[in-house]
Amino acid sequence: MKVTDVCQQYFSARCVYHGVERRAVSVRLTAESDAGQIRYTVGVSFFPHVDEEDYAVSYDAAAEAVLWEGRGRRGKKREAAYLAALREHADKLAEELGGVILWDEPLREARLG
Repeated sequence: MKVTDVCQQYFSARCVYHGVERRAVSVRLTAESDAGQIRYTVGVSFFPHVDEEDYAVSYDAAAEAVLWEGRGRRGKKREAAYLAALREHADKLAEELGGVILWDEPLREARLG
């Protein structure tokens, strides 16, 4: 199976999970393909981010949702539509974890794949 991070970016965030304050979040759109099948998922993972060098993502405060799964391959139009809706889906996942993503406070530039 080939896994591609279509987009990944880190943002400031607010979340308390398992009694630990999380001050950052990793947001990603991922494409997984194998034998003519493809699946797009959006995921969030909150982590403590205690200083500017701390990007040790903890996976206990994480959630993922499947956006689409079926026959096909990666497509620019489909990925553009998923990127346009990324914030909406990520906000929904963050809310389920009791967190808030501060979209206007990116910690790093987006990595596109």
